Amino acid sequence: MEAYRPQLAVLTIVLLGVGFYLTYRRPRLVQVAVEGPSCDCPVPAASRLGRVALWVATLVIAAFLAFPYIAAIVFG
Repeated sequence: MEAYRPQLAVLTIVLLGVGFYLTYRRPRLVQVAVEGPSCDCPVPAASRLGRVALWVATLVIAAFLAFPYIAAIVFG
């Protein structure tokens, strides 16, 4: 798996970026139709637990990505 490490690291960072985008984006304004049925549904928002989990996952992933470089200094 070491040969695929750079590609998997880039994929992981891209997916974290998508997660942050979906979590912190501004919700779109819902336009109400004048005629016909309208949706008075609340706009889904990211929960506090979801945001905390995203930040914890980011810290864990950062530690895993940095480990080979830190281990070479500490154990080298």
